[in-house]
Amino acid sequence: MRFLAGSITRREFIKTSTAAALAVGIGRIGMSESAKKPNFVVIYCDDLGYGDLSCFGSKEIKTPHLDALAKDGVRLTNWYSNCPVCSPSRASLLTGRYPANAGVTHILGGNRTTPGLPASEVTIAKALKPLGYRTAHFGKWHLGLTKECRPNAHGFDEFHGFLAGCVDYYSHIFYWGMGGKQGNPTHDLWHNDKEVYDNGKYLTEVITEKSVEFIKAKHDEPFLLYTAYNAPHYPMHAPQKYLDRYPDLPWDKRIMAAMVSAVDDGVGEIVKALKASGQYENTVIFFSSDNGPSTESRNWLDGTEDLYYGGSAGVFRGHKGSLFEGGIRMPAILAAPGRIPGGQVCDKPGMMMDIFPTFLEMAGGKAGDSVDGASVLPMVAKDGPSPHKDLLWEYQGQLAIRRGKWKLVLDGKLDFSRTQPDAVHLSDLEADPGEKTNLADREPALAMDLTEVVKSWAASIV
Repeated sequence: MRFLAGSITRREFIKTSTAAALAVGIGRIGMSESAKKPNFVVIYCDDLGYGDLSCFGSKEIKTPHLDALAKDGVRLTNWYSNCPVCSPSRASLLTGRYPANAGVTHILGGNRTTPGLPASEVTIAKALKPLGYRTAHFGKWHLGLTKECRPNAHGFDEFHGFLAGCVDYYSHIFYWGMGGKQGNPTHDLWHNDKEVYDNGKYLTEVITEKSVEFIKAKHDEPFLLYTAYNAPHYPMHAPQKYLDRYPDLPWDKRIMAAMVSAVDDGVGEIVKALKASGQYENTVIFFSSDNGPSTESRNWLDGTEDLYYGGSAGVFRGHKGSLFEGGIRMPAILAAPGRIPGGQVCDKPGMMMDIFPTFLEMAGGKAGDSVDGASVLPMVAKDGPSPHKDLLWEYQGQLAIRRGKWKLVLDGKLDFSRTQPDAVHLSDLEADPGEKTNLADREPALAMDLTEVVKSWAASIV
């Protein structure tokens, strides 16, 4: 694919854009044209369930700021993660590719020698740089700890956050999975490539503060801001002021609600900063989560080995780690005042990998052939169809495909450890969104056809 550098110098082009040329085609950029380009803000949560926001049906958790954002934008009710766990989901979001094609198929470790997203991959940050964008990432990375895998190496001008999958919210130390060959617990808070210490500060609020500071800074160019909260991922920590909002909930649900409220307040602060700086009307905001709610017993923090149900998948079956709807169907909001009509509810399917080409289209670029996703701009702005005939997944021996109202899951699990009896499970999601009734025996031809399609696809990428 040809790549036109436009007004940037040859040296700058080679330095910042050689890899991006493989994934995006870009026309000439003039100053007046650049000034009209929208800003982009991606707000990504961690282990947030479909039923954990009041605008997606929660009766327990209050999320007024996200509710307001949904009113200004589009509530995407059939939006999917490309994987039911964090690292692959983030890889797809940032590259526009299926996890296997992006080189990240499993949860990455936290040792400082852990590799991750290959240097050859083109992220949305890399792709937007030649279009005149300034880029920043605050919060959770979880796409590798070695130098070539870190945010600055993948197109982000500024980074403040952590590199592993989870940290203590106050000490910012990564504990999980360490010991033995993995090594000792490791401090994990960074500003760009410099390790920094901010002991005692609640990380959700730190991520919000950094995001707001970035928005308030004067920018001559449009920007991409990737705000990735680690909430409500384990460990279950929240300041008392958030817990006090939910005095009547049991502990597991109370701590979850408090953590989500801290995120909701953060969203409110980000929107407030955009409005105060006069940038809200020229900013595209995407909000979602990497995967469904976790049932991992470690969430209890008291030694309890029981499954944890603090988070909610709403009416859907399955949790984090599952290719049933509860593990992959995400609450999602896309708001672009002045560009996309607000107050919409869109029930057409889309996936995380669609954000890359959607943003590129809105910025005046074009995704290349290596991108698996497709722009959903016609779908949300002009009531067009979903860009996908089939939505496809593979994870740890599970396969799934959605075609229209039909969803097939092969060797599906309910989470990381719990199995279910049906090796082949076919559902009509319109009649049965909770995937309770297996129709494989009633629709054998359809089940066979979908099985062949998803197995052929999986063989082509793995």
